[in-house]
This record gives sequence, structure tokens and C-alpha cells, in this order.
Amino acid sequence: MKKRIDLSRFGVFIAWIVLIIIFSVGNPAFLKRSNIFTILRQTSIVGVCSVGMTFVILTGGMDLSVGSIIGVGCVAGALMMSNGIPIPIAIIIVLIIGLVAGAFNGFFINELGIAPIIMTLGTMTTLRGIAYLLCNGFAVYGIPESYKIIGQGYVGLIPVPVIIMLICFMIGWFILNKTSFGREIYGIGGNVEAARLSGVNVKFVIYKVYMFAGLLNALAGLILMARVNSGQPSSGEGYEMDVITGCVLGGVSISGGEGNILGVLIGVLMMGTLANGMVLLDISEFWQKFVKGIVLILAVSLDKIVQRSKQRAAEK
Repeated sequence: MKKRIDLSRFGVFIAWIVLIIIFSVGNPAFLKRSNIFTILRQTSIVGVCSVGMTFVILTGGMDLSVGSIIGVGCVAGALMMSNGIPIPIAIIIVLIIGLVAGAFNGFFINELGIAPIIMTLGTMTTLRGIAYLLCNGFAVYGIPESYKIIGQGYVGLIPVPVIIMLICFMIGWFILNKTSFGREIYGIGGNVEAARLSGVNVKFVIYKVYMFAGLLNALAGLILMARVNSGQPSSGEGYEMDVITGCVLGGVSISGGEGNILGVLIGVLMMGTLANGMVLLDISEFWQKFVKGIVLILAVSLDKIVQRSKQRAAEK
């Protein structure tokens, strides 16, 4: 099983390199340092969310509320900062909003048995409405100059958002590979009944997973707000698609129980490269959406084929 996962990640890495070659031939500006940093900065927001989504999918769940939590975080943070609330307090409140949104998802999934994809779809729509209600549909400006460093600053040559993304991936890797919580996440995704019989508090783990995802989505909203220097109620729309695609491309099984956080990093970078390269080649936005949809379908289809082949092998 371990070899198959490694090969999957290696295959995505090869596909990523091929994409880089194609785009660099199509437009020499692709490999310029400024464009590479642009890709990394654009990828960072999706990357932060992908860490939380990895945890969710590993339990066999799904979270479609990613973009809406980003949107609420952007607007709420901008409103507080523009009204004089100290930056640290505003950041803490936005992160708490993310935790509460995750707990909200976890409650209905755990206590009422609502399917994760349906529950988070409802949360997605509700929170998007809240984002627009908070600002009456208008963008919020007046963010302090000192806050912009989170989305636009550098530490040496490395953009601050990229550093935040890498820290999130390191924390995700540590939790999944070095803690009992990580083992419980894999166990629930592999066989929830077996995990429950072995003493795992499944409900508590599900709560923590969705709250962790909500926290990271809110963090992504704070980064995006600093990057665009405003709180846009439409912020984060469609991000869930890129986040899910990056996870599945990185080898996380949509059925749960299998996946590697380092593979997700490669999958996210591949999606960022694809998006940036298509823009540089002046490919229509309509075709960009088409290509991203096809990539997601192919990634999920490949995952299903692999899972079926494993089932057949186990039955023999």
C-alpha cells in the first residue's frame, strides 16, 4: 500500500514538471523569479486551506464551506480593523469565527447524521449570505498599512504568505505522522467501526477535524484580506474546487484513510502552476474553468480505479 501512495505522488510530481516545461516553452516569462513568486503567493491561500481539507477527507468527509469561511473572515476582519479594533484582537476573533463554523459543521454531521457534503454545502450558502449582509454587498476598505505585510510582505526573498503556508503544512505533517490524533484520523477514514471498537472517540475527532479546517480557512481569509487590501464579500468563491482538486491530485483518497500531506503540497503547487500558466498563455477564462473541472474529474476517477483494484486484490 505504501509503495502505491509513493508512486502516486511521484507521478503527480512528474506531471508538475511536465507542466512547467510546457508553460516555460510557451512563454519564457513563466520561469522569471517574479512569476515564480507570484505562483507561490497565489498558491499559499489554497495551500493553507488544503491542509485542513486533507484532515477532513482523510476521515471520509468533505468540506464545501472553504470559500465562504474565507469570505466571512475577509469582511469581518476588514470591518473590525477599519473601525479601530486592534489588529491582534481582530485576528483572534476571525480565527474564532473559523473555529465556530467548523464546530457548526461538526455538530450537524455528528449529532444529526447529515452527510458532510450536504451539511457543508448549506454552510457554504449561509456563510456567503452572512458575508454580504455584514457589508451590505460593498467592499470594506481602511485596513491598516502595518497589516498588509501578512499578504504582501517578504522575509528575505520569500513571501510571508508562503512562509505561513509552509508552517501549516509542517504542522499538518507533524499531527498526521507523529501524534495519536493523526493515527485516529487515518483509522476513522479506513474503517470507522473498527476505530470506534478500538476506543477512538469518533465524534470528538470529527469535531476537531472540522474545527481545524475552519481555523485554517479563516487564516486563509486573513491572508487574502491583507493581499487585496480590502474585505470583499465575494472573496474565496470557488476556492473549494481548487482545494479539493489539490488534495486528490496529491494522493488523498476521496474515500478516506489514505493520503500524504507532502503529496498534497505537490498537488496544490501543480494547480497553482496550471492556473498561472494558462493565464500567461492567454487562455480564455472559460477554458480555464473547463480544464480545472476535467482535472478534478480525472483525479477522482483515478482514485476510484485504484480503490477498486485494491478491493479486488483483497478479495482474492
